[in-house]
Amino acid sequence: MSSWRSLILRIGEKSPEYGGVIDFKDHIDACFGAVRRELDHSEDEILTFLLQCSEQLPHKIPLYGTLIGLLNLENEEFVKKILESTHKSLQDALDSGDCNKIRVSMRFLTVLMCSKVIQPSSLVVIFETLLSSAATIVDDEKGNPSWQARADFYITCILSCLPWGGYELVEQIPEEIERVMVGIEAYLSIKRHVSDVGLFVFEDINKMNKLNVEQDFVEDLWSRIQDLSKNSWKLESVPRPHLLYEAQLVAGKSHDFGSIICQEQSNTPVELSRINFGRQKHEAELKYPQRIRRLNIFPATKIEGLQPIDRFVVEEYLLDVLFYLNGCRKECASCMVGLPVPFRYEYLMAETIFSQLLLLPQPPFKPICYTLVIIDLCKSLPGAFPAVVAGAVRALFDRLSELDMECRTRLILWFSHHLSNFQFIWPWDEWAYILELPKWAPQRVFVQEVLDREVRLSYWDKVKQSIESTPALEELLPPKGGPDFRYSLDDGDKTEYTLSKELNSMVKGRKTARDVIIWLEETMIPINGLDVTLRVVVQTLLDIGSKSFTHLVTVLERYGQVIAKICPNEEMQIMLISKVASFWKNSAQSTAITVDRMMGYRLISNLAIVKWVFTPSNIDFFHTTDRLWEILRNALNKTYNRISDLRKEISHLKKSVVKAEQLAAMAKAELEGAESKLMLVDGEPVVGENPARMKRLRSTAERQKRLRCLLVSL
Repeated sequence: MSSWRSLILRIGEKSPEYGGVIDFKDHIDACFGAVRRELDHSEDEILTFLLQCSEQLPHKIPLYGTLIGLLNLENEEFVKKILESTHKSLQDALDSGDCNKIRVSMRFLTVLMCSKVIQPSSLVVIFETLLSSAATIVDDEKGNPSWQARADFYITCILSCLPWGGYELVEQIPEEIERVMVGIEAYLSIKRHVSDVGLFVFEDINKMNKLNVEQDFVEDLWSRIQDLSKNSWKLESVPRPHLLYEAQLVAGKSHDFGSIICQEQSNTPVELSRINFGRQKHEAELKYPQRIRRLNIFPATKIEGLQPIDRFVVEEYLLDVLFYLNGCRKECASCMVGLPVPFRYEYLMAETIFSQLLLLPQPPFKPICYTLVIIDLCKSLPGAFPAVVAGAVRALFDRLSELDMECRTRLILWFSHHLSNFQFIWPWDEWAYILELPKWAPQRVFVQEVLDREVRLSYWDKVKQSIESTPALEELLPPKGGPDFRYSLDDGDKTEYTLSKELNSMVKGRKTARDVIIWLEETMIPINGLDVTLRVVVQTLLDIGSKSFTHLVTVLERYGQVIAKICPNEEMQIMLISKVASFWKNSAQSTAITVDRMMGYRLISNLAIVKWVFTPSNIDFFHTTDRLWEILRNALNKTYNRISDLRKEISHLKKSVVKAEQLAAMAKAELEGAESKLMLVDGEPVVGENPARMKRLRSTAERQKRLRCLLVSL
C-alpha cells in the first residue's frame, strides 16, 4: 500500500504510520503533505479513496473534513470534484433509500461546513428539504402517514448532524438554524407517537427506563439535542480538529453544494383500508428501520458524568463500525476500542453490542458476528472488557423472567459459544441456587440449555469438568448416552429384531430403494402393520446413519423413498417424527438435525412438524427445554427461505416475460417493416428485401412469440 493510502486510512490511530502516537495535528499535517505531493499524479485515486474512507470509517470524518479543508486552500478544483461526487452519492442514496449512506453523507457535509468547504446556508437548504418532505409525508391530506418511518428517518438525519456542526451553525447563521429547529418541533407535534411494545426486549415495561417508554427514538434524540443546545453545543465525544487550523481555513473559499430532491411517496386516498395502511407501514419500517433500541443493562452509576448526547454519539460510532467492518473482525475490534473520545466507554460499548444482538425482530447481522466481536474485544481489552461482559451476563440473567423468549434463545446461543472460546470458565457456583427452582424456571432452563450447547461445541466430559466447582449442576447436563437403538440385542421383540437385521443386510448389500419397498409391501406391512414397519425402518436406517452427519445424509438420499412410501400423509409423518425423537431421545441436537434433513428431502412437511410440536404428549416439555422450539424454529426458517426463493424466482420470471414481450414486439415491428417494402410489378408482388433476411425475421418473430407464451405459462 502506498504511503498516502496508509496515511489516509490510519489517520487518527496509534499506528506505525504515525509513530505509534495519537496527535491529531501531526496526523493531519503528515497526511496533508503526502496527499498534496501526490495530487498531480494520482488525483482520481486519491479522490475515490478519500471518499471511501469517509464513508466506511465515519468516526474519522472530522479528520477527513479538516484534511479536505486544507486541500481547499490550495486546490479548489479538486475539492469541487469531491463535492460533486458527494452530491451524486447523496442523491443516489435518497433515490434508493440507502439509510446508512444518507446519514453518513450528511455528517460528512456538516463537517465540511465546519472546515469552511461548503457554505452553512447550503447545509440548511438540505435540512429544510428533508424537513419539508417529512412534514408532507405525515400530512393526512397531502401525504402518506403510513410512511412515517421515512419521515422520522429524515428528521433523525438532521438532528444527528448537529453534534458535529451545531455550534458553527448557531454561530454563523443563527436565524436559519433556528427556523429548522422550529420546523422540527412542529413536525414532532403532528407525527404519530411510535411505541412498538411487541419489539421490547424486556416484557415488563414498568421496570424499563421510563424515558424509552414515554418517548420514541426521534423524540428522545430531540430532547438530547435540546440539552446540547442548553449546554452551548459543547460535548466531549466529537473531536474538533478544524479548530487547530481555524486561522488558515477561514481564508478558504466556501462552495455552494446545490439542492437535492427527496424521493416522493405517492399520495394515499383518505379511504385507505386498515390492512393496506398496515402493509405500507410495515414496508416503510423495513426500509427505514430504527437503528437501535437501547438496553439499560447496567446501573446509571456505570455511565455517570456522560451527557445524554455523548451516549448517542458513541452509539453512532459503534453502530457505524459494526456496519462497515462486520466482515473484518480484527479491524472492527481495533476501531471499536480506538474511538476518538476522551472518556472510557466499555459499559456503553457492551450495552450497544447486546442491544444489537437482542434487537427484535432480528439483528442487523447474524448473531455469530456479534459473538466474534465480543470475543475480539475481550482479547483487545483483557483488563476491562471481560469483566464488563460478565456483568452484562449477570444483569441479564437476573432479569431472564422478563426477557423476550427469542432474546433468551439468542443469549443462550451466544453465551455457550462465548464460553467455548474461553475454556468454558465461569463461576457456576454463583448460580447453584437454581437447582432449588422449579424445572420450568427461566434461570434453571437457561443454565440447562447453555450446558447442552456447550456439549455440542465440545464434549460431555470436558463440560462436566468445567462445572467441578459446582458438581450439583451435573444434574442439568444432557444425557451422555448415544442413540436409543431398540434392536441392538435379541432381548426384546424377536420378530422386530429379525426384520431389522434383514433390512440392515439389504442396506449394506446395496439393495435399491425399490427393492426394499417391494420387500416391505410383500413381507412386513401385510403381516406386522404400518406402525411396526415404520418403527423398524426408522430405527434401522437411523442406526446406520448415526455414525456421522454424512452417514445420515447418505442413508436419507438412498432410502428416503422407502420412508416416503410408508409416510405419504401428514398423520404418518407425525408418527415418523415421534419415532425419530424416540431414537434420539438422548440428543436434542441429533433430533433437530434429522428432522431438518428429512424436511429438506420432502419426507416431512412443515405442517406435520408444527402439529407434532403441539401434540399433547409434548406439552410437559414446553417450558422445561428448548428441544421442541429448536425443531420448530428450524422448520419456520426453512419454510421462510423456500418462500423467499420462490418469490425471487417469480420476480425473475416476471422480468423475463416483460423482456420477452419487448423482444417479440421489436421482432414483429421489424418483420412488418420489411414486409411493407414489398413492391408490385405488373400486378405481381416482388420482394424488395433480401429473401434470406425475410425468412430470418419471420423465424425470429415466431421464436420470440413462442418464448413469451412459454414464460407466461410458467
